[in-house]
Amino acid sequence: MPDYSKIYIDGAWKSSHGTSTIDVVNPMTERVIAAVPAGTSADVDAAVLAARNAFEPWWHTTVPERASLLRSVATKLRERADEIAQIISAEMGSPISFSNMVQVGAPIRSFEVSADLVEKFEFTRNAGSFDIVREPIGVVGAITPWNYPLHQIAAKVAYAMAAGNTVVVKPSIMAPLDAWILAEIMHEIEAPAGLFNLVSGSGAVIGEALASHPDIDMVSFTGSTDVGRRIGATAAQTIKRVAMELGGKSANVVLPDADLAELMPSAIRSAMSNSGQTCAALTRLLVPRNRLAETENLAKQLAESLTVGDPSDPATILGPLASRQQLDIVRGYIDRAITDGAKLVTGGSAPIRGFGTGCFIAPTVLSNVTVDMEIHNEETFGPVLALVPYDDEEEAVRIANATDFGLAGGVWSTDEDKARAVAVRMRTGQVAINGAKFNPEAPFGGYKQSGIGREFGMQGLEEFLETKSLLF
Repeated sequence: MPDYSKIYIDGAWKSSHGTSTIDVVNPMTERVIAAVPAGTSADVDAAVLAARNAFEPWWHTTVPERASLLRSVATKLRERADEIAQIISAEMGSPISFSNMVQVGAPIRSFEVSADLVEKFEFTRNAGSFDIVREPIGVVGAITPWNYPLHQIAAKVAYAMAAGNTVVVKPSIMAPLDAWILAEIMHEIEAPAGLFNLVSGSGAVIGEALASHPDIDMVSFTGSTDVGRRIGATAAQTIKRVAMELGGKSANVVLPDADLAELMPSAIRSAMSNSGQTCAALTRLLVPRNRLAETENLAKQLAESLTVGDPSDPATILGPLASRQQLDIVRGYIDRAITDGAKLVTGGSAPIRGFGTGCFIAPTVLSNVTVDMEIHNEETFGPVLALVPYDDEEEAVRIANATDFGLAGGVWSTDEDKARAVAVRMRTGQVAINGAKFNPEAPFGGYKQSGIGREFGMQGLEEFLETKSLLF
């Protein structure tokens, strides 16, 4: 197992300036499985200095050298995929099959795709009487969440490094352990000292220090909208670039001609995968009012067929929520929705029989949800699907757009042109037509309070670049 007692700065494992540690709790057993340093602002200072010193040399490496390093990271991640999947399942409860496929598979793809894209990118382009030059921003502070811990680190680190930046990573205190594997890999492949730095600790200390640090040129953050507001306000004091991927309450619109039997398995998965702990989960299913009863029946059958259990069991579809705190939050949302008038189709907030320990909640379907309800407007972050009836297409579009968020969405129709016509009217950053799968080369990010900027694809690479004009 990695030595979690050290942080990684300037190409070496080092002791934190602080003496406190933060426990990492397995949400299945609710027991402590490791402890990581509760870093200090002095640790951030040391990491930023290392990244600053490494920036110029890394910027001036060739694109093939950068791409080669990124592919080396991907290769090493693939070699340790089983180990990483087990760690992620233990630290935040993701089922082992999902961890192998998504929690580890997606980060590998980020390092591979970013390498491919940077080799195609025109860093200098002539535009007639001037050249447009794209240059790295500098030192990037990456503040990452617990729900897709390594995936979100890779989304920032791979693209930032491909663009020529150096990075300081603050992983989530709830699921930080996978970040140590990435640091070990950086050390093993002899990445330049200071290129990648890892400092663990609370958001109030490490996140605040990164957002306010005068030598951090950009902060890339994924997490809650409330924390995003704080980071944006703090970063504004030094006028640094900020990219944020925040909350979502995404709509999945079923048009009248759609085949419910065909689409409902995908609708349930898109709402409940990773126990619903997904920013882009399609947690509002908008259905024609005259098909609501049929939708309820199908949703009930499918939700109740999901295997809830030990995340280490390959047969498990839904593991526990990531923490007892998260469990209490989701239970509260369900109870208040019922009080507000939503119909409980299946699931609910009651403990699941047979589980003596673990932060488990039953996959839940609520119906007759209306736009004035909290459950329609607030991100639940649990396996909870809200069925929202509508009367015509115009109302469906209005309801889809009737939240403060705009991260993802979906549209279903047997006529793809009809689906596209609705999709382009949805005020959201990414829309899947008829269950299209996640594409690591497509830009991802939000409208409205779902964030600023984009991750993945060519736009994700450009997020980490400045623009210079050379006039002649």
